[in-house]
Amino acid sequence: MTWKKEPQTWLAIAGVLLLWASAFAGIRAGLRLNPAGMPGADGYGPGELALLRFGTASTALGIFAAATRMRLPDRADLPRIGLAGFLGISVYHVALNFGEVTVNAGAASMLISAGPVFTALLSALFLNERLTGLGWSGIFLAFAGVSLIALSSGKGLRFTPGALLILLSAAVAAVYSILSKQSLRRYRAIEFTCYSIWAGTLPMLVFLPSLIHRVPVAAPAATFAVVYLGLFPAATAYVLWNYALSRMPASLLSSFLYLSPVIACFIAWIWLREVPTVLTMAGGAVAILGVILVQTKGQALKASRLPREHAQEGERAV
Repeated sequence: MTWKKEPQTWLAIAGVLLLWASAFAGIRAGLRLNPAGMPGADGYGPGELALLRFGTASTALGIFAAATRMRLPDRADLPRIGLAGFLGISVYHVALNFGEVTVNAGAASMLISAGPVFTALLSALFLNERLTGLGWSGIFLAFAGVSLIALSSGKGLRFTPGALLILLSAAVAAVYSILSKQSLRRYRAIEFTCYSIWAGTLPMLVFLPSLIHRVPVAAPAATFAVVYLGLFPAATAYVLWNYALSRMPASLLSSFLYLSPVIACFIAWIWLREVPTVLTMAGGAVAILGVILVQTKGQALKASRLPREHAQEGERAV
């Protein structure tokens, strides 16, 4: 529980929420969706966007790794790291991008918000973390708040086959958190972030031929948005997320993700001129109350504790 007294952990969480919330507007700007909901000619397709985003992140992290002479992972850990990268980076982001083409923003935000529920369940099974009854109540209260935000779009909740892709993203994000938690006992946050993002970028190379043809004709604003996604919501935010994950239980950390749609609404207000409605603000207030409940009353006494050497590694994570 020492993480509650560490300002750097809270700063990392705040940075993650701000950067990941901005990713919603960034993805829309990169896809440049037309009124029919399909990528415009001056934007990037879902697969192209994913590769350009994480190609940018991989390059930036590669430069950092070379400059600091970062150690390579142990061969025995490669299967777990590879699986984490494939699920948490490749599958999550490609499925999310393709899903958002046919699922409206309200339905997408509801579906992706199932992620913290999946994380709490998997944390109980594999990490021996336990939430109290009030903790579970807080999670579902926060989910209700996100649902209000989704309904506030005024367009209803239109689910399409792409909804399954969004739900898949939520599920694999939870698995990524569990695999990350286990790997962070051996590696610093910056190290594991580099390994997993590099591993997750490799399968995206199937989109390289189309990306090569798309870059010259894409609008500069769309390219700028995707590069921003790679440097900040990808490379920087994943380092901050893994740092926080090395310091606190996965089930508690994941509950903070319910604040992301709240922040995203205000970022979209500034970036895309999308004014939040009264129902949006009410949903945001409910989501915030749910997260507060999880953080203050959610952790059971039997929740897993990090070994001392794990905590010491976390102190050096950033």
